[in-house]
Amino acid sequence: MGKKDKKPEPAAPAAPFHNPFGALAGKREELPSKPEPVKAPEKADERKGPARAVVRMERKGRGGKEVTVVEQLGLRPPEREVWLKALKGALGCGGVVEEESLVLQGDQRDRLPALLEARGVRRVIMG
Repeated sequence: MGKKDKKPEPAAPAAPFHNPFGALAGKREELPSKPEPVKAPEKADERKGPARAVVRMERKGRGGKEVTVVEQLGLRPPEREVWLKALKGALGCGGVVEEESLVLQGDQRDRLPALLEARGVRRVIMG
């Protein structure tokens, strides 16, 4: 038996593979710098939340189901809808606007004051 024929080893590539972004390294100085962040103009009379809110639990006239009623917010009708949607999402419950009050399903009296204060209500009265 004879010597085994050795295969010639492949030659190392002369240049690394083609990188289309490699040419950009030399043009880094030509690129524009970061734009300055645009600051929002400060509002001088930024509206604060309502002065007070009365929170109470109610069962009467609702088939024995508990609801939490938020009254005396003094919000306009479109604002009431926005507040209701935010409170329903934060509490994970259903709710509806009835006349000038927000009605949330279930007894939410423990968690509701902190959420109302976070939205800018200065005084929360539990009734």
